[in-house]
Amino acid sequence: MNSERILVVDDEERIRRLVRMYLERNNFVVDEAQDGTEALAMALDTEYALIILDLMLPGMDGRDVCAELRQYKDTPVIMLTAAGDESNRVHGFEVGADDYVVKPFSPRELVMRVKALLRRVGTPQIEPQQQSAMTNVLSFPGLVINVDARKVLVEDKEVSLTPKEFELLLYLAQRPEKVFSREELLRDVWNYQFFGDQRTVDTHVKRLREKLGRASDRVPQHIHTVWGVGYKFEVVE
Repeated sequence: MNSERILVVDDEERIRRLVRMYLERNNFVVDEAQDGTEALAMALDTEYALIILDLMLPGMDGRDVCAELRQYKDTPVIMLTAAGDESNRVHGFEVGADDYVVKPFSPRELVMRVKALLRRVGTPQIEPQQQSAMTNVLSFPGLVINVDARKVLVEDKEVSLTPKEFELLLYLAQRPEKVFSREELLRDVWNYQFFGDQRTVDTHVKRLREKLGRASDRVPQHIHTVWGVGYKFEVVE
């Protein structure tokens, strides 16, 4: 029996009811919110496994909710967006969304996305190639990634990352010096075809570097841009 609690945020009752029905069929516990202000209060007050958040909300929109939430919590967020609304989707990633689903959407696909994201948050998918004998830890100059605890230390200071930022850093760090194209990163880190929106990768890399850079000047240099191709992890002494 699944006991994971999910918050569904949309100003349309019809959509909330539909999403709730499909989630409850899959044994999730569901709460609902109809606007951004209510959603943020609930998200800060309750430990949700995941939040499904509409981008366009009355008053405080989904981007503002996500940006404010990220100041306090790393709860996974799937954002619902209108078809063709690419610039807003990219902005959603910039403020910390982990995934998006375009309206109109298949409720079955949404449930699949929910399950896939929760699996990735709960259990690292890739076996590390460089780890200590006693614990599942990757260590580099200035950077320590505790895989089991899903914690990142930069110069001995813990840095808070979203689930997707953590997975991206872990994926690159597990294969130092290997160059990955954006298409490969979308396929392997996001775990499915992501409609060719390669700017998603660039946005997450940018946010990841910014967060690492707040604690160290050298650690962001581990993530190296290979122009015209993608990214790789370089061990910078």
